[in-house]
Amino acid sequence: MVELPWGLRPLEAGGRSFTLVRAEGRAFPSHRCLVPASEVHGGRGGPYTYALADGDWFYLAGIWRPAARGWPEAFAVLTVAANPDIAPLHDRQIAVIRRDARMVWLDLTQPETELLRPLPAGTFTVTTRGKDTAQMTLAI
Repeated sequence: MVELPWGLRPLEAGGRSFTLVRAEGRAFPSHRCLVPASEVHGGRGGPYTYALADGDWFYLAGIWRPAARGWPEAFAVLTVAANPDIAPLHDRQIAVIRRDARMVWLDLTQPETELLRPLPAGTFTVTTRGKDTAQMTLAI
């Protein structure tokens, strides 16, 4: 395990770093990583939190990049279309990897399309929160 900053080098000098990357239509043959989590906080359209309905912790599917051109080694997490539990609040969600699939993600032993997809309805418990939440994007 290593601790890395969240955010990949921007494409243009002075641009914003990439913290989220859409998974659809992309391959990730190397530089895969996992970010342990117990819940995810979202905020566009209203603050909400989602966690696994069974209370288990999980991983966020991520990618990392080595240090390059003055940017440190860093990571970003992948997003997929929202599953039915989250869809009423947002059209996207962080790609969740269940604990039993962690090595499958890291070892590339299953097609990405089988791992980077919305989980079935009822997978998550979703809680909406007041609009005064300080962190609106992700809690790890």
